[in-house]
Amino acid sequence: MSGGRQPRLPRPRRVSRHTVSRMAAAGRHAVPRLRIVLGVATLVAVVCGMLLDGYLHAEVGNDARVHRSYRAHDVPHRVRTGGPVLTFDDHGRPTGHRIPARTIALTFDDGPDPHWTPEVLKVLRAHDVPGTFFVLGQMVVRNPSLVRRLRADGHEIGVHTFTHADLAYQDRDRVDRELAQSQLALAGAAGINSSLFRAPYASTLGALDDRTWPVQRYLGDRGYISAFIDVDSRDWQRPAVERIVRNATPKAGKGAAVLFHDAGGDRSRTVRALGTYIERMKAKGYTFTTVTGALGAEAAVHPADGARVWQGRALIWAAAVTQFAMPGLAWLLAVVGLAVLARLLMMVVLAWWHRRARDLRRFTWGRAVDEPVSVIVPAYNEKECIANTVNSLAASTHPIEILVVDDGSTDGTADIVQALGLPNVRVLRQENSGKAAALNRGIAEARFDLIVMMDGDTVFEPGTVCELVRPFADPGVGAVAGNAKVGNRAGLIGAWQHIEYVMGFNLDRRMYDLLRCMPTIPGAIGAFRRRALLDVGGMSADTLAEDTDITIALHRVGWRVVYQDSACAWTEAPGTVGQLWRQRYRWSYGTMQALWKHRRSLVDHGPSGRFGRVGMPLVVLFQVVAPLCAPLIDLFTLYGAVFIDPVKALLAWSALLLAQLLGAAYAFRLDGERYGPLLALPLQQIAYRQLMYLVLLHSCVTAATGALLPWQKLRRTGEVDTPRTPEPKAVR
Repeated sequence: MSGGRQPRLPRPRRVSRHTVSRMAAAGRHAVPRLRIVLGVATLVAVVCGMLLDGYLHAEVGNDARVHRSYRAHDVPHRVRTGGPVLTFDDHGRPTGHRIPARTIALTFDDGPDPHWTPEVLKVLRAHDVPGTFFVLGQMVVRNPSLVRRLRADGHEIGVHTFTHADLAYQDRDRVDRELAQSQLALAGAAGINSSLFRAPYASTLGALDDRTWPVQRYLGDRGYISAFIDVDSRDWQRPAVERIVRNATPKAGKGAAVLFHDAGGDRSRTVRALGTYIERMKAKGYTFTTVTGALGAEAAVHPADGARVWQGRALIWAAAVTQFAMPGLAWLLAVVGLAVLARLLMMVVLAWWHRRARDLRRFTWGRAVDEPVSVIVPAYNEKECIANTVNSLAASTHPIEILVVDDGSTDGTADIVQALGLPNVRVLRQENSGKAAALNRGIAEARFDLIVMMDGDTVFEPGTVCELVRPFADPGVGAVAGNAKVGNRAGLIGAWQHIEYVMGFNLDRRMYDLLRCMPTIPGAIGAFRRRALLDVGGMSADTLAEDTDITIALHRVGWRVVYQDSACAWTEAPGTVGQLWRQRYRWSYGTMQALWKHRRSLVDHGPSGRFGRVGMPLVVLFQVVAPLCAPLIDLFTLYGAVFIDPVKALLAWSALLLAQLLGAAYAFRLDGERYGPLLALPLQQIAYRQLMYLVLLHSCVTAATGALLPWQKLRRTGEVDTPRTPEPKAVR
């Protein structure tokens, strides 16, 4: 069918040459440094949060070594046999201080714990007994309110290092960090510092040896009071309650510093034993006090200076953010990971179903479609590719007319086409107005009711048009998506895109076809009924993804959009990372625009609502949300491999990669492709995750600011071509 009145299509918006030049200049910088910095900064913030959270949970920087007993030749005898509280004078001379007779200083190590410390405090309050709590800095940062409660209840607070590291193995820099970070945590939590200290794994004087003694001397030089113990309840061994009580009882009425724990595992027996112990000791005439209180010394706890308080608060606030965010990120990773695997499984199953349905002998679209077709080729500075594109169309076995719409090219694209001297080829020239305007010009000038659209960097096989229009035998089909293939797949970037295209078109589009919610007819190869195009007002310039926009619009007015895998086109994919960035940026940003434009479909009824409640969530989840979260896969894998369990982390990552590899292999089988390029899949998955994260972040920022973009013209090489075939059928 030809002739008829001209369709009413959107008029191209006039754009001044100054504006075009300015937008083109902006396009040359489509990877803005500020947005890259923002993306990298976000990743760095996540990494820092993971490291801080790991540090606070003893996963990062944890030294679990515990030294064995060693000779004690350098430890003074009077120290080993003296009192449990050790101080040093200005000349470095040590003095041991004993706890007075029938006096007990209850000490608790390893807290504060959010569960067991409050239980211990309840017992102490019920018996009106003070205690001395030697806290870990990492626990203070995670539970700052408990430190304030300890302070408010009148208990004494001492330092037990930040990470519970055995200081005998640490150099002075690490010792200084353990002390400084602990003091910073106390300053941020309660505005205090403490000069009271107890070293991990060296609670008794008998544990002092030639490895730990230098540490004690260094602590003394720093002004710390080292608190050891006389009696160990051994509650850390979790014996029976009565055993804990007997272990903690001093001999013959002597005074004692007694060790309990309020963290580090199940302390239910400690809590039960503590009340019994206090009652028995009081019955024997014992009194309870703090470590410094037993010595009649000045309090070891004193206010921190203002700067340290604010630095400590910053640390605690950062920790609070990570403690809130990290579980959320972990759950998000789990949800996204499961969703990706579920989607992959669903795609494989539906692709198999789609292929099986199409292979059935009784399957047919209906009568043969032999009516002529108008092929529209919008072109802007395509001198490297346009000859191959038009020559491939001229070899078509289906009757066609070719309309090359030159959108203000400055490189002689239109002249190249005219110089070919091919029949049934028309060149339409216009001022630069954008791709949508060029397509609308072609639609307006087309002579036939079936219209094929393709890009100027794409070539068709001789039978492509014939295969592409077969589904139009079904009167309900308004548009057909073809099978685009990467023609320049020799390099690594080309191989990566080859994998992506095969998986995308063979799995994604088959799935969307069966679900009747195809989101995009690719600009490289798509076919339309003229009537369907008129129903939606032609190609819109509202978005950068005019192909996605028109596809969703067709769904919303009730036309069916299908996928024809046998209609193949070969396109020239970007050859550099910069070009790939610009192309994917344009696609992702345009997709966001199209989804927002058609958001009403979420609440519509009929075909529009079907797409809104089936297709749109799938696109949002797997083309926006999943790529934004994808780097978490590699970050958590790297974190787990370095700091937790490398075997489990790498096994989980490998399992995900294997699932993707199997899905890709099936897609390659469906498309009749060789499996060799799949060797690049592991690196492709890692690299693409980071690239698409940055691209999506860039697109989100652009969407938020409402920036406009030009054609984003890529540099072409013209290396994609197809074999020449016999003369085409003429169109009369």
